[in-house]
Amino acid sequence: MSLIELVLDDVFINIMSRFLINIVVIFLIIRVIYYRYARKEEFLFSFFLMGIIVFFICSILETVELQLGMALGLFAVFSILRFRTVNYTVKDMTYVFVVIGVSVINSLANIPPPFGSALAINAIIVIAVYSLELFYQQNSLSNVIVVYNKPELLVPALKEDLLKDLSERMGQDVKKVKIRKVNLSSGNADVEVYFRDRDMNQDKLV
Repeated sequence: MSLIELVLDDVFINIMSRFLINIVVIFLIIRVIYYRYARKEEFLFSFFLMGIIVFFICSILETVELQLGMALGLFAVFSILRFRTVNYTVKDMTYVFVVIGVSVINSLANIPPPFGSALAINAIIVIAVYSLELFYQQNSLSNVIVVYNKPELLVPALKEDLLKDLSERMGQDVKKVKIRKVNLSSGNADVEVYFRDRDMNQDKLV
């Protein structure tokens, strides 16, 4: 088969059309949504290549009639073996599954009308990811262990004063505090502070 015949082949055109949709959806999920909030540049490379490779493997597997269950099993095993030692959060692992799932859906789904159904399914996924990400950002709290030198405020009756004092000292919107350890001899206490800002993730001396 010549190059021109390959390009004009219906199967090739169908795969490339699906691939275009897939890469656009992955870009929206990973670059527009995930990276906007996570800021983890090192994962972008892996996510994009994972989506591209999974898509083409599934497209090829479809031509040799390999069962979808076996294909998904292989992807799951490879992902676990490769990323089990990487410092992924639960949310990062969820995005890994989303990238794999979207790529499998776009490569194998054949629901009429083909492109209309593909756009609808992908739109639902993108909207769901974005909506849940917004909900997560609005309701999640970052935490940090601090050494606090006003143990007299660590009583239930002075909770509001404690939150206000920590918020002023740290420059963060402190929402909750847990007492980890109290050193009576030094007059300091180790407390775990929960706040909205996600930029601070290291221990701080107060």
